Amino acid sequence: MFRIGVGNDIHRLIEGRKLMIGGIEIPSDKGAEGHSDGDVLLHAITDAILGALALGDIGKHFPDTDLRWKNAESKKFLSESMRLMKGKGFRVANLDSIISLEKPKLRDKIDEIRNHIAQLLEVEDENVSVKAKTNEGLDAIGEGRAISATAVVLLSRI
Repeated sequence: MFRIGVGNDIHRLIEGRKLMIGGIEIPSDKGAEGHSDGDVLLHAITDAILGALALGDIGKHFPDTDLRWKNAESKKFLSESMRLMKGKGFRVANLDSIISLEKPKLRDKIDEIRNHIAQLLEVEDENVSVKAKTNEGLDAIGEGRAISATAVVLLSRI
């Protein structure tokens, strides 16, 4: 049996915050505004896993009104969704993801992000795809005011 989930997240970019993508700190003069560390990619992956399991979304499990999650590392959210997934008898088969960000360019960081996510998902690197796109100067992302990520995950029965 297989389950497919889709996750999406977007955050405003602001000065004075670290830019975390896939659990990796990316050198940048702006970071994602958020209650946690604002890691849009890990948020999208967490949402995709929860969605595949029909368990709601990241806001249900980790509400931004809960002080426990203030400045939390997003890998904690992913770890909890993995625990729930395993409890339901599933494992990650593969992940495909897209990060939309005008700058900084991520080409030199993609392999590091991909390797880190593979470790977090307990899969081989070849089962994780991370792509980076710009919005060609269009909308808030293209104007450098926001970052977004989309993730699609395939879960298989253990």
